[in-house]
Amino acid sequence: MNIIELIKKYDSQNQLEVLQNTFKQITFAWEHKIDVSSLKKKKISSIVFCGLGGSAISGDLLNDYLSGELSYPFIVVRGYNLPSFVNAETLVIISSYSGNTEETISCFEQAITKKCNIAVITSGGKVGEIAQKNNIPIIKLKSGFQPRYALGQGFISLLKLMQELGFTNEEKNVETITNLWKKRANAYSSDNSRAIQIASELVGIVPVIYSAEFLSSSAYRFKSQLNENSKLHAFVNLIPEMNHNEIIGWESHKEKQFFTKVIFLIDKEYNPKNLKRFEILLQILNENKIEVLTISSDIENKKVRIMDLTFLFDWITFYLSIMRGFDPSEIDFIHRMKQHLS
Repeated sequence: MNIIELIKKYDSQNQLEVLQNTFKQITFAWEHKIDVSSLKKKKISSIVFCGLGGSAISGDLLNDYLSGELSYPFIVVRGYNLPSFVNAETLVIISSYSGNTEETISCFEQAITKKCNIAVITSGGKVGEIAQKNNIPIIKLKSGFQPRYALGQGFISLLKLMQELGFTNEEKNVETITNLWKKRANAYSSDNSRAIQIASELVGIVPVIYSAEFLSSSAYRFKSQLNENSKLHAFVNLIPEMNHNEIIGWESHKEKQFFTKVIFLIDKEYNPKNLKRFEILLQILNENKIEVLTISSDIENKKVRIMDLTFLFDWITFYLSIMRGFDPSEIDFIHRMKQHLS
């Protein structure tokens, strides 16, 4: 059965079309008018981004995308509680695609109590209701997507918020990313595309992903999409940190006990010491008969490279799900967890 027939069989919610049109999410989010004038008058000394899953990854990506540019501490909270340092000078960004994520709602309520500066990114739900009741700025997302398939909206909405508040100016980059994702979608939709080739190399193995510096969020997105889309365990770590602990785990590697492939996410602008570490690690892994797959982007602009790879990973994990005989939309265990909690 070829890939087209497999997609027809397993892609029940037509996520292929969603991926093909993700560039339109960027256009929608960037052109969508938002009113954050009330926040421009406030003093801000730190930024806390609250979300889970597909609603949280935008914060991670922004941290990497604007690495070295933001003059404020920026942290991502994936849980029920805000950090103790949060106060009236903290900008708390509440991100929940559905608007009903209980952990994020808990942080939202605490932010109101602490009289923080607050902005909300959501398609509605309880988060939308709380924001309207308290006259808090809402950046409205289009509904109808699974949260992890709404990254174009979520990330660009966050980026627009940062621009509206004067933290960055991304007009040209957003246009470039939009055109690139449209171009990549056409390429990845074709038979034997780069995304299909990489996905085929990951069938039957457990991926272990290593990245560094400003590709840490892209690596985590890859891992999470392998989990949710491909229904597959995957592991991720960073260089140089893994050189101080996890590297030792490979000493006892036995080929037929752990069917794995290591994936290097490499960028030309990594610290030269980190690039050297990848070279040494490659040699060590090869000597121990561990196969390594290297993925990188050839785009000139670093910010665009981050988004180029992030989009590629969405396609790889979609195809890998199809090849493994799974519906990329299905997330039964997540639904079961939420049902039991409620």
